[in-house]
Amino acid sequence: MTYRITRQDGREDEITSKVFDNFDDAYDLVEDIYRDICCSDADYEDRPYYEIVDNKV
Repeated sequence: MTYRITRQDGREDEITSKVFDNFDDAYDLVEDIYRDICCSDADYEDRPYYEIVDNKV
């Protein structure tokens, strides 16, 4: 099984075009994207919301 990252708004970018062999690799990338924000002060309107999903090819 492979995984990909999607954007909640349905748009495509360089992150959504990648395919990952395992969930952990995809998670590490998403973690890097959101690493510098804290949930209490997050303004997600400035950044796209990413979700990891099964890549059904």
